[in-house]
Amino acid sequence: MQESQIDWTYLVMAAPFLAAFVAPLLKRLLGSGASWILAAAPAAMFVYFLGLIAPIASGSVIANGFAWAPSLQINFSYRLDGLSLLFALLVSGIGTFILIYAGAYLKGHAHQGRFFSFILLFMGAMQGLVLADDFMTLFVFWELTSITSFLLIGFDHTREAARRAALQALVITAGGGLCLLAGLLIMTGLVGVHSMSEAIALGSSFAENPYYLPVLILLLGGAFTKSAQFPFHSWLANAMEAPTPVSAYLHSATMVKAGVYLLLRVHPFMGETVLWTTILPLFGGATLLAGTLLALRQTDLKLILAYTTVASLGLLVMLTGTSNETAILGALVYLLAHSLFKGGLFMMAGSVDHEAGTRDLRELGGLGLKMPVTFLSGLVLAWAMGGLFVTLGFFAKEAMYEGLLHGEGTTPVTLGVAVFGNGLMFAAAFAVGLLPFIGKRPENLSGAHEGPIGLWIGPLVLACLSVAGIVFAAFTQEALIGPTLAAVAGAKPNPDLSYAIHVNEAFAASGVTWAIGILALLALRPVRRGLAAILDAIGWGPDRGFDQLVNGLTTGSAAVTRFIQNGDLERYLSITFTVLALVLVVPLLVFGEWPHAPETFALAPHEWAVMGLAAVGLVAVIVAENRLTAIVSLGIQGFAVALIYMLFGAPDLSFTQFMVETLSVVILALVMTRLSLMTADRRNYFQRAKDGTIALACGIGTAALLIAVTNQPFDSRLSDFFAEHSRTIAHGRNIVNVIIVDFRGLDTLGEIAVVMITGLAILALLRFPAPWRQTRAVEEEK
Repeated sequence: MQESQIDWTYLVMAAPFLAAFVAPLLKRLLGSGASWILAAAPAAMFVYFLGLIAPIASGSVIANGFAWAPSLQINFSYRLDGLSLLFALLVSGIGTFILIYAGAYLKGHAHQGRFFSFILLFMGAMQGLVLADDFMTLFVFWELTSITSFLLIGFDHTREAARRAALQALVITAGGGLCLLAGLLIMTGLVGVHSMSEAIALGSSFAENPYYLPVLILLLGGAFTKSAQFPFHSWLANAMEAPTPVSAYLHSATMVKAGVYLLLRVHPFMGETVLWTTILPLFGGATLLAGTLLALRQTDLKLILAYTTVASLGLLVMLTGTSNETAILGALVYLLAHSLFKGGLFMMAGSVDHEAGTRDLRELGGLGLKMPVTFLSGLVLAWAMGGLFVTLGFFAKEAMYEGLLHGEGTTPVTLGVAVFGNGLMFAAAFAVGLLPFIGKRPENLSGAHEGPIGLWIGPLVLACLSVAGIVFAAFTQEALIGPTLAAVAGAKPNPDLSYAIHVNEAFAASGVTWAIGILALLALRPVRRGLAAILDAIGWGPDRGFDQLVNGLTTGSAAVTRFIQNGDLERYLSITFTVLALVLVVPLLVFGEWPHAPETFALAPHEWAVMGLAAVGLVAVIVAENRLTAIVSLGIQGFAVALIYMLFGAPDLSFTQFMVETLSVVILALVMTRLSLMTADRRNYFQRAKDGTIALACGIGTAALLIAVTNQPFDSRLSDFFAEHSRTIAHGRNIVNVIIVDFRGLDTLGEIAVVMITGLAILALLRFPAPWRQTRAVEEEK
């Protein structure tokens, strides 16, 4: 791997976060026009990454980083190869037009400045995710995308549906993030690699590692939830509650492809195994079919596009799971094509909604003459999504069919699922990109017209790129797809990317795809009714299952809380000390050896006297007739400990112990005077036996643990460190004081805070009469 220092990359990674910081101020100063200024940040990022095409295309890998948490071997590092560069270009390039679009779409919105900040924060998180090399850096950005998408999906927080969708997306993707974290920790702690670069260097040998299976399952958990694979797909459709710019960016071109990115990234060292080529095609194929069928069931333009996004993600996962170079080539071209046409179609659907006032396909029609630019853009984008000639979508489809027909690791079932799913997506594409603009225009749409430039510039440019990507096929192959395929599968594109039509088996499969799509489009209404009837008959689905899961967790936690947190302080203490006794005793009995007590206690007479004093105090607590006497007698134990500290040459600790015990007795006595408690202990014999057993178990366990520790050889490294550095670093001669004030100063600060809060609580008790006294005073007055 060739490494070079590129200081500008750090600034590029920070640019979206810096822009997010100033976005509300710019919105206040410039209004909706601030979107054009803010769009300069992702535009500059896009230009920067364009400048890296040449070295990446030549086979270089640009990497750099610095120590973030050296003691944990965590670095803030990035890795730029063909795969990360392609995603970086998509994130920044499409993000530029999304910001411009949001300026026009949300013009006049009271919280548009906040929206700009959120979308830029997400952009920075996604950019960091695809560039990250270190595992922990990757995870931080991964979770940041979940958090920022939560804010964006729930942007219209006054609506319950938006809040539910945001919560659902956060719960599902964050749950997958925990799986990802567990897998990365196994890689770090047990396999011994800390970054993608180190893992890629393992190559196929990692498949023989005993930790391959758990790592695979955990990483798939993260990828499947993020990329909305069945049965985790429901969150993506519900996320359409977000404003259209969010749908066009997060849920078509960026966030939902993070899981696909992860699968492509780990393919060099996790792919080409039986598990890989079984699990991924299975889940990907199921997702493809479920997404396309659910898409044709919808009438809302955004929901149709949302479910086709689910289907497209399933297609990408299925193709990645084949580990077939030609099929993966088709997946990579389709990934690029999908980002272009789906982002553009979402913006087109939002423009129709913005100008016509509805997204319902049943209420739309005849808008072609009213919105000609939007119509042209939508038609070209639907053409690309349908996989028709002279578009990136056409070559992607041909390549994936070629790989599924002749490549290893594929089956006729996989090919059939791909053909049928692509056919239904063809119908969905033209349902969104064509049907709203043709036919008779309803009366309520007479006022519809073309929107401002900010609404149609994005779809128009993305439509042009969908065609230009295949017209300039040589550039697309050499600069984008070739380096990406090399990073994923270590191969060069075969066949070559071009717009040429080859009449072969793959083209025949394309013909079947188009035939299925045309038939489904012509019979859209009966197909929709049939699918609605089937889904209504089934009833239950993952979306309803999520609600049931949340309700079950809520009900279960409430029941557990009522059982455990029932307000009985005695039960709390009994449970706490029982657990403590088990923790102390069980490990020594089961996993270790019960320590033997010293044969003799070499104590001086005055030391025996102190021990006797402690014993007298213990007896006094047990036999005390009332609680106040027991509290005062309890202080004897602390004073005895303080005397031991003094006898062994620790006067400062002794003084502290005297103060603590004195305060404890005073505080407990004050509490006794403020609370209506029984003056004597009224427990029966069973309660006394239970509590005595628990107390003895805790005491014996603590003593045994201390004996076991003291029987071990003394390790003086920490003591030597403090003795050596207390004078030179902290400039103190009293080592104990230096430890408390300097080396563990934050701990001491916390202790001071606890004492302060306790003092305030005591002051409150002293200043206000006890409720039971007020009640007694009222009764006396009566």
